[in-house]
Amino acid sequence: MTRSLKKNPFVANHLLKKIEKLNTKAEKEIIVTWSRASTIIP
Repeated sequence: MTRSLKKNPFVANHLLKKIEKLNTKAEKEIIVTWSRASTIIP
């Protein structure tokens, strides 16, 4: 079952922290994760 469009996409907190660190450094790096519930947004 897919997530409702009314709700925002879910991203795990530990992934958000990694993404924010990369954004502050302005780097691009592959993030390996096993968080199946998280939505990947390009």
